[in-house]
Amino acid sequence: MRVLVVADIHGNRAALEAVREPFDLCLCVGDIVDYGPEPAWCVDWVRQNATHCVRGNHDHGASQNVDIHGVGGFRYLTSVTRPLTVAALSTDQRRYLAELPTSRMFTLDGKRFLMVHATPRDPMDEYASANTAFWAPRLARLKVDCVLVGHTHVPYTLRVGSTLVVNPGSVGVSRDGNPRAAYAIIDGGEVRLKRTEYSIEDTVAATEAKVRDETARLMLADIFRTGGMPTRWLHNGTATNGNGAH
Repeated sequence: MRVLVVADIHGNRAALEAVREPFDLCLCVGDIVDYGPEPAWCVDWVRQNATHCVRGNHDHGASQNVDIHGVGGFRYLTSVTRPLTVAALSTDQRRYLAELPTSRMFTLDGKRFLMVHATPRDPMDEYASANTAFWAPRLARLKVDCVLVGHTHVPYTLRVGSTLVVNPGSVGVSRDGNPRAAYAIIDGGEVRLKRTEYSIEDTVAATEAKVRDETARLMLADIFRTGGMPTRWLHNGTATNGNGAH
């Protein structure tokens, strides 16, 4: 069985459309919305294509219309784009996001999978890098072969004892210095982390048409083009890190 794993789409239609891998099953590890200019289309794509999907922190925030007050970084971008996301989604789409589970366990090809947006300990918010010491206590009591996570926007695989942790990276808002859309393919027990080019300028143009805040427009354009937060935003204090809006 060929499985497509996507995460952190963040309303980036052009990036998601560029993921053209054939698949028998699609899994979405959350954060379909916020930041990007076309959240409604992305929600519909996931509803139509993903067999299993879990709720990310941005999905939760948009479904509940949670206000974010931030002065810098991605928290600031959430504060600007969250009202636009809520306005773009129908009541039915927001209900879909609200009803997504925060974790999902299932079996594929005889292997036991757990899917959460962040970590099993804190499914929507805990930031987990590829660190064995960090992951070991969070997996100690779990009898699973594979844990699928997102949230960091940085792709990795990590073997921790008998469990494989897979983060496919972000389809829509990369943060590892590579602006291409990231995803994973699981095929016959083999996991491949993959990237694909997409029309970044289409996303930038759509963002510029919908985001009125000039600073946010410039920040988002830089992030889409570079695959991370450029140093010019770090220098003026705009990119201070904000918890809860990764």
